[in-house]
Amino acid sequence: MPNLRPRPRRGAGRGARAAGRDELVSRSLQSAEHCLGAQDFGTAYAHYLLVLSLAPELKDDVKETFQYTLFRWAEELDALSRTQDLLGCYEQALELFPDDEVICNSMGEHLFRMGFRDEAAGYFRKAVKLNPDFSDAKENFYRVANWLVERWHFLMLNDTRRNMIYNAAIQKAVRLGSRSVLDIGAGTGILSMFAKKAGAHLVYACELSKTMYELACDVVAANEMEAGIKLLHMKSLDIEIPKHIPERVSLVVTETVDAGLFGEGIVESLIHAWEHLLLQPKTKGENGNCEKYGKVIPASAVIFGMAVECAEIRRHHRVGIKDIAGICLPTSVKFQSPAYSSVDAEETVEPYTTEKMSRVPGGYLALTECFEIMTVDFNNLKELKSLATKKPDKIGIPVIKEGILDAIVVWFVLQLDDEHSLSTSPSEETCWEQAVYPVHDLADYWIKPGDQVTMEVSCQDCYLRIQSISVFSSEHEMDVGKGFTKNKDLLPLGNEAELCSALANLQTSKPDAVEQTCVLESTEIALLNNIPYHEGFKMAMKKVLSSLTLEKRGQAMDTQCQSNEMNCESGQNNSEQSVPEPLYVLDVSEGFSILPIIAGTLGQVKPYSSVEKDQHRMTLDLISEANHFPKETLEFWLRHVEDESAVLQRPKSDKLWSIIILDVIEPSGLLQQEIMEKAAISRCLLQSGGKIFPQYMLMFGLLVESQTLVEESAVQGTERTLGFNIAPFINQFQVPIRVFLDLSSLPCIPLSKPVELLRLDLMTPYLNTSNREVKVCICKSGQVTAIPFWYHMYLDDEIRLDTSSEASHWKQAAVVLDNPIQVEVGDELVLNVQHHKSNVSITVKQ
Repeated sequence: MPNLRPRPRRGAGRGARAAGRDELVSRSLQSAEHCLGAQDFGTAYAHYLLVLSLAPELKDDVKETFQYTLFRWAEELDALSRTQDLLGCYEQALELFPDDEVICNSMGEHLFRMGFRDEAAGYFRKAVKLNPDFSDAKENFYRVANWLVERWHFLMLNDTRRNMIYNAAIQKAVRLGSRSVLDIGAGTGILSMFAKKAGAHLVYACELSKTMYELACDVVAANEMEAGIKLLHMKSLDIEIPKHIPERVSLVVTETVDAGLFGEGIVESLIHAWEHLLLQPKTKGENGNCEKYGKVIPASAVIFGMAVECAEIRRHHRVGIKDIAGICLPTSVKFQSPAYSSVDAEETVEPYTTEKMSRVPGGYLALTECFEIMTVDFNNLKELKSLATKKPDKIGIPVIKEGILDAIVVWFVLQLDDEHSLSTSPSEETCWEQAVYPVHDLADYWIKPGDQVTMEVSCQDCYLRIQSISVFSSEHEMDVGKGFTKNKDLLPLGNEAELCSALANLQTSKPDAVEQTCVLESTEIALLNNIPYHEGFKMAMKKVLSSLTLEKRGQAMDTQCQSNEMNCESGQNNSEQSVPEPLYVLDVSEGFSILPIIAGTLGQVKPYSSVEKDQHRMTLDLISEANHFPKETLEFWLRHVEDESAVLQRPKSDKLWSIIILDVIEPSGLLQQEIMEKAAISRCLLQSGGKIFPQYMLMFGLLVESQTLVEESAVQGTERTLGFNIAPFINQFQVPIRVFLDLSSLPCIPLSKPVELLRLDLMTPYLNTSNREVKVCICKSGQVTAIPFWYHMYLDDEIRLDTSSEASHWKQAAVVLDNPIQVEVGDELVLNVQHHKSNVSITVKQ
């Protein structure tokens, strides 16, 4: 029997489904809004996903609310460490809004915090491409670019002489028969391309960094060599035959060396290469085609050293004063820089720092002739293996000039073959810095002709280590390291300071006195040595606290008078004195700071420090004790704060701060992230008459011509790279701002006088402008290539700190222009200075 029910028309079915969809969308939107009101962001996010999957035409209408919901839900997931769920939410969001720069940037920020820098960079780059004016994304990309493509890549690729010598050595090896090549640590792939162009049949290149590997793939393809060069995204230690390369190669080329030669792991990688990847080496006197034998470029290296006096190194690695703004540093506290402390560290840490000695501020004085430290043959497997196990060699070097022994400076000559070599000496103008081993723990650093500097040299943990540095005095025939310290190494102390130091040391000279080693970053040691900084803060704090104390006394007297009058009327006698309430001072500086202890000497003050490391807290406690602080005067604020990300809070529920000290400038010379946001919160936490330090800042800059800054920022065309097209690819990672500069020694020609670029007021923000045009008069003809800048920080209208001063622990920064601008004397350039959140951009108005 046939079905007699009428069939619905097709259009009617669609209409019913559409009505049902619209109803579901409407309800889901209402539910999402209700959940947002209740701050149930996870459920709200799920509702918005449903809405957008059913009604994609609503994307524009709900975009902003969806973003807000996503970001708040992501914050909760992050706090709960639900990483996979967080990433999943962003992936869903980017499927719906693939071209949304705000979501891309936020995804990148989460990835960067998780340590996925390569992946974060990809999202930041995409956000900038989607919106080139998106300040947050640009700032994020610039910061991550410095991690991913280190700035020395640009310098090395711009070093034509280095490129020519490597090219010549590789050409010679290939011409003599080395036809199969492995490039270890390929970077951009330039050495691989040298080998291929020279005629090598098989070229393999391995690179561990994902960013550099992808960059090398683009470079090799752009130079039409992808068919002849096989790129491997891996460590050379993980390469297996025949899994990754079919057979052993006849030539390994590498430049996996750092300023201390061994720090990039060249010894370990070459031991592995000789054992697993290279043909056997040719023995002495043996003839035959080089294709049958293995060899390495570079063939060998000679390491050299020199003892130097250098005030700049000294102030960054030794605390040279005993009294800081009236605070005496006890002998029980021993400050060390990371370079020195690594000697006894369990973890492997670079036992040196690096400096471009030809540009170190104030220069240096050679106290010895240069001396040979060590030679290493990279073509000798037995010698490479013995390096790590070999007992330290003892070296004694005669002193030729008197001075303060501050460091041993180290460089090397890289012998690529018997004909071609590269030197990293400070007297050579190359892309290389030198390794610096700061000298510590001598009782007397003053040396003179006739003395001998002795040291032990080894290659432990694949680092060149220079330890047990001491001085043998010809006069006393003893190690002056066991003598007494002369004041020549200390900054001049007055009688009062010496007495203060002696009193502090009496506190810690008991047999059971605790000795505390405190490891500080070099910038933190330079800060301790910065006398104007601490004296300036002491004077500024004293002014504010004195003013507030007088105000409190006046209020207390008024209250006491009123109380006495009331007691007289009632016949009561109130003889009890109330304990005065202290003034509260909070220091939220980054890293180690003694400002809270200085504040504690300025009256009835309760100072709080925000240092995080236990070692730093113990050190501050010892300094407080040595200066006769009552116990519990200094407190550590993070012990009182439940959420360390919300440091800026009231000292007590019913109290406010008298002074809040903010860290506004990074050691690199840039503004601290989120400083204006922190200042806004701080203003709400100040009592009447309280102050933020600094109260305001003036940003200064000048126009310069500097080829050095240009070459450190971008690869300059194809001529430097011997015709290979590399610049467009690596220059994607150039950043417009160079940091950690020393303007006093930067090779540059000033083309204008310094001008004020911007005022940033932390106390009265209505004085700030987000966009300002500054006219700059040209006083010398030339090409403007960069705009260096620095800050004057005003603790009040009279007390100023200059981040470009000789004593400053801060460095300076510079904006490098994409294209030089030719100027003549008398011309006027207009700079556009924009301030967004904590980011400042400077452009030349055309």
